[in-house]
Amino acid sequence: METFQVIILALIQGLTEFLPISSSGHLILPSQLLGWKDQGFSFDVAVNTGSLLAIVIYFRTELWNMFTAWSKSIATQQTTPDSKLAWWIILATIPAVIFGYFGKDYIKANFRTIEVIATTTIVFGLLLWWADSLSNRKLTEYQAGWKKALFIGVAQALALIPGTSRSGVTMTAGLMMGLSREAATKFSFYMSIPTGLGAAILVTKDLLQSTQSIDMNALFFGTVVSFVSAYICIHYFLKVISKVGMIPFVIYRLLLGAVLCGVIFLS
Repeated sequence: METFQVIILALIQGLTEFLPISSSGHLILPSQLLGWKDQGFSFDVAVNTGSLLAIVIYFRTELWNMFTAWSKSIATQQTTPDSKLAWWIILATIPAVIFGYFGKDYIKANFRTIEVIATTTIVFGLLLWWADSLSNRKLTEYQAGWKKALFIGVAQALALIPGTSRSGVTMTAGLMMGLSREAATKFSFYMSIPTGLGAAILVTKDLLQSTQSIDMNALFFGTVVSFVSAYICIHYFLKVISKVGMIPFVIYRLLLGAVLCGVIFLS
């Protein structure tokens, strides 16, 4: 890829990964609409790794508290709010791991199309609007419980389908379970860490076993740009989400879906 394309795609990843509008869908669109060569799954995961580093650093204090509490809960069998939250995040990760392991190749071969992205963008945008309109949204992330965490985890597994949005579908599920906007957002952010790390490990293994040439400069540069843009996005998204709600993102998804449907109709 040209440097310009690497920058644009990395910015797209960083700015959309934690917004409920689907980073994977947006990463596919340039190849579908502009005729760019598909950057491939390896580049997608590389820039996703940049976003992963951003969220780990941004929430480093909260993550460290959860990790130490979780470790102590194993050694002493005593639980705290932080240790429970850590266990719930682990539980919520399992469905995506199972679905990703068995469905990754099929999804890569069949679902990276503009038709799929248009459909999921609209459908899950409407679900986000419905969930955000519910009145009972008062629970914090520490009040989720294992049943709600598992439900959110099952929803996360659907995000392997481009256009669904991992952040969007997990926030939607969290809102449906009664979590506040801030709690649903933070729970979604925390869940992105183990799933993103797992995807990065699997793709790294595939890259090491591959005989094809790989543009390591593009992967490295894309990761850096994605990290910076994702860190900025996390900071400002957390500041405005309680005030603006999900409606702006719902409107964006519906408009984007309508544009994509128009492109499909005219093509």
